Amino acid sequence: MSDKRDEYTYMARLAEQTERWEDMVENMKKVAEITKDLNNEERNLLSIAYKNTVGQRRTAWRAITAYEIKEKQKIVKYQEVLQYYKARVEKELDYYCNEVLQLIDHTLLKKTTNTEARVFYHKMKGDYNRYISEYSQQKAQEKAIQQAQQAYQTALELIDKDKFPKTNLLRLGVTLNYSVFCYEIMSDVAKACELAKTVKDEAIKELDDMEEDQYKDVTTILQLINDNLTNWQAELPDEGGKK
Repeated sequence: MSDKRDEYTYMARLAEQTERWEDMVENMKKVAEITKDLNNEERNLLSIAYKNTVGQRRTAWRAITAYEIKEKQKIVKYQEVLQYYKARVEKELDYYCNEVLQLIDHTLLKKTTNTEARVFYHKMKGDYNRYISEYSQQKAQEKAIQQAQQAYQTALELIDKDKFPKTNLLRLGVTLNYSVFCYEIMSDVAKACELAKTVKDEAIKELDDMEEDQYKDVTTILQLINDNLTNWQAELPDEGGKK
């Protein structure tokens, strides 16, 4: 079994180098199915595989949507073709997002007792439900939003319970993505700002105590959080009720 695990992991790395993301997904699914608990490297490979597979389709969907809005101002001969192509991309998004969510719920979370792994998987649940909410409609969208929020909150509860360091990369990543969810999906600017400001301020206080090998990664993600916070705060009303 160990030989197969190593073989599939090697194939996943090879697929990553050649940017064959669907192949990477297939190999990491096999690793997840035959392994009791994924190690840190395997979790990251799984995340990279789905992030790129889904990311390509999210980019395509956004481009089609922008083109659709632009073309609606004209009499479009091929409107049905455009709608068909958009639906096709949405179907692929549904397939891969739901596939990884099922893998997390039915396999990965059931196997692990490691808190960091559980946080990692709940973060992924939040992310892929957030992606579904971007293109879905009505009940499907409502369900995805509810499940994304629940997943992010569960991840943060586990982080607080286990007392993760304020500069922990996973802690910062969960909060970054949850704040983006609050801003983009929930349109809750105040909540997004609160999350971003709190995690940024707490982490900055502990930067001097960090290990040097993680300093660059932590400051990079803190810069992303700070950039978001700066943009979002500009949308908040001031004390006089004006923007």
